[in-house]
Amino acid sequence: MPDEVVLYTLGGTIAMAGTTSGPGGTVVARLSGADLAATVPGFDALLTEGGTRLRIEDVTRHPSADLTFAQIADLVERAGQAVREGAAGVAVTQGTDTLEETAFLADLLWAHEEPLVFTGAMRNPTLAGADGPANLLAAVRTAAAPQARGLGVLVAFDDELHPARYVRKTHATSTATFRSPETGPVGHLEEDRVRILTRPPRRAPLPAPSAGAFAATRVPVHTFVLDEDDDTSLAGFAPHVAGLVVAGFGVGHVPGRTAPALGELAARIPVVLTSRTGAGPVLRNTYGAPGAETDLQRRGLINGGRLGPYKARILLRTLLAAGADDARVRAAFDEHG
Repeated sequence: MPDEVVLYTLGGTIAMAGTTSGPGGTVVARLSGADLAATVPGFDALLTEGGTRLRIEDVTRHPSADLTFAQIADLVERAGQAVREGAAGVAVTQGTDTLEETAFLADLLWAHEEPLVFTGAMRNPTLAGADGPANLLAAVRTAAAPQARGLGVLVAFDDELHPARYVRKTHATSTATFRSPETGPVGHLEEDRVRILTRPPRRAPLPAPSAGAFAATRVPVHTFVLDEDDDTSLAGFAPHVAGLVVAGFGVGHVPGRTAPALGELAARIPVVLTSRTGAGPVLRNTYGAPGAETDLQRRGLINGGRLGPYKARILLRTLLAAGADDARVRAAFDEHG
């Protein structure tokens, strides 16, 4: 029996075609999964000579900015059911705006050896050099590849494979936008071959909260900037949110005058300290001035490690929605950060 790969489509640039009416019409999401598959040179060889059977399910056609935690958790459950029923792997197409976040959330919840591979496109199908067909072929080929087992959730883009834990969207328009600044790709697509170069350690999956629990758990990100106006806005977070992620300067610094307010917040809700730089760690014991990482940890802030603010928010909200206490949250950031 051929190996089955399930393809779930969520919309995004890869699925856009045609234009809205009127002068200066813009592209809209119209293509189904079957439409997408029909645009891919090489699919026939993969499906016949490669012995892979493709099952397509169109889930939604939303811009990725409209996707929710609950939708991704539901997708992970559907994908898990597919592999429990015998699928060799799962591919997902969606918009790229939030792909680094949705892939990371899926990775936190994914409990299977089979590959779960996210992809999309930067150039819509009406443009010359549209990258969607190549990315889709790469994602399906990777989902079917035995050598991709045990790697968790991957992002297939521009013939590179990136781990959800490290991948970032680094450019607004480039087709080479997805990069892993800390590690580089874990693999490549070479002709018809999936080549894995390295295997990052996998972590135990987290329990998946319910849609209601996600909706009830608010976790914003506060990014510090030069000459921050004041610290009064920080005090307003506590009554309304379950946790807070702070995107500080450099290795985890904030203006010294804001440190007391952050300490007061950390006594009431989990406050995670991250770096706004996009790569590298929050330090632990190097700088001791007010507002530096040592001072903030003494005041109760949780060190986010190498997680950037957006992925730290994904982890914190998932933990809190699942009912994790302070000790569990700190342990999770020690493990994932």
